[in-house]
Amino acid sequence: MTRVQQIGDQIEELLGVLARHGQGPAAEELVRLLVGLYGDGLTHIVGALREEGAAGAATLDRLTGDPLVESLLLLHGLHPLDVDARIQRALDRVRPYLGSHAGGVHYTGVTDGIARLTLEGNCNGCPSSAVTVQLAIEGAVKDAAPEVSEVVVEGMTESPAPAAPVLLQIGTRPDAAVAAPSVVPDGHGSWVTLTEMGPPSARPVRVTAGDMPILVCSVRGTLYAYQDACAACGQSMGGGHLAREVLTCECGTSYDVSRAGRGLSDPSLHLDPLPLVTDSQGVRVAIPAAVRS
Repeated sequence: MTRVQQIGDQIEELLGVLARHGQGPAAEELVRLLVGLYGDGLTHIVGALREEGAAGAATLDRLTGDPLVESLLLLHGLHPLDVDARIQRALDRVRPYLGSHAGGVHYTGVTDGIARLTLEGNCNGCPSSAVTVQLAIEGAVKDAAPEVSEVVVEGMTESPAPAAPVLLQIGTRPDAAVAAPSVVPDGHGSWVTLTEMGPPSARPVRVTAGDMPILVCSVRGTLYAYQDACAACGQSMGGGHLAREVLTCECGTSYDVSRAGRGLSDPSLHLDPLPLVTDSQGVRVAIPAAVRS
């Protein structure tokens, strides 16, 4: 989620509060006037840059590399790149944080508001790869192309059904109990069903499955799973601070959990994402075969 989207959500919340006090119409008009004012200003700036030819185009390109500026340009329909170029750039940005999972992702275009991607090579038909790509890339694509209503990854394989239970220990939350998840070998690892996750928490939840410590974070109702180790200090992030999508380790390093765990201050640092799905079988995390107990 971009900063503009975060501010937009906060504005919506404040408008709701004002509406409950009978001040909704005036507040909405104030927001409309302010947005219109800075939108007109951005339009003039972009127009002036385009009149500068190649030099202005280069400056505008640098500006679109700033996530905040890019979000504002998208909000007002002023972004210089078309939807295909924006999605391709979003995929290029997120690939380093997905390792081998993203190597076989091919963008095929947008039709009727649906962005389609295809898994190729080793990723094709691998349930854990497909889910990892879906979770990590969907947010990046929608941020870059807000006109896209859905992201479809073709070549995904149906997740296997759960089988025999093993024990999973919930650690960080004091009110959490020992769950009895289901583990399913699928050739790439195990799908572990977290049967007692409880309601979404404002704190990261530390989970241990086999020998692997896992961190589950909830961002506006969406769950994300990562191997529980800070890329900077190597320590557990179970005691870290989660503010919306930003997870900050006790060492001070921050990561964006909604964008494949990329480091916010140092792009070379990133958390290791794990496939997670929520469906009729519950919340399931895929554990690599190498660390299965």
